Amino acid sequence: MEATCTAFEGPRCIGSGALVKVALAVKKVVDRGPRGPVLVFDDVTSLQVELDLRGTGEEVARRLAARAAAEAPASEPEGPRGPGRPRLGVVAREVTLLPRHWEWLNGQPGGASVTLRKLVEEARKGSAGKDRLRQAQEAAYRFMSVMAGDRPGFEEATRALFAGKAQRFRQLVKTWPADVRAHARKLARPALQPRS
Repeated sequence: MEATCTAFEGPRCIGSGALVKVALAVKKVVDRGPRGPVLVFDDVTSLQVELDLRGTGEEVARRLAARAAAEAPASEPEGPRGPGRPRLGVVAREVTLLPRHWEWLNGQPGGASVTLRKLVEEARKGSAGKDRLRQAQEAAYRFMSVMAGDRPGFEEATRALFAGKAQRFRQLVKTWPADVRAHARKLARPALQPRS
């Protein structure tokens, strides 16, 4: 799945979507001379994305394609195989447990590895909603801290975000620049859904 991001020149959104498309929009702004800081945020995490904008737009696009290819998981690892089952995506790592834990795990049907995988899957399923909520809160907070940390109502909006108070959050961000407000609301939406 292709990474998506959103770029801002000061408080104005200059592009949103696929990384290459946004990078080319950012390059145009940087080439003409930006009127404010230019920042690019990952749409899922709100971590800032660093772009190498040297050269032509075609060169920028080529570098991004090469970067995406390098970051994509390889279909077949090169070199000698290590422990685990790489074709299935199983990777061997170290786990440190007390002897009584190892005894219990080794006594389970399928052994320690099967039991640990089952326990992890159960925990993932049980906490999926909480994980999505936490990730949405963190992404919205990261973006808000950078783009609106000095705006009126920032601290109160942050408290409303983490408390799940949607109406209060919308009210507090109302005076922020339109594009910053819209993106903060978009990021916060999953965290501000009614909780069951």
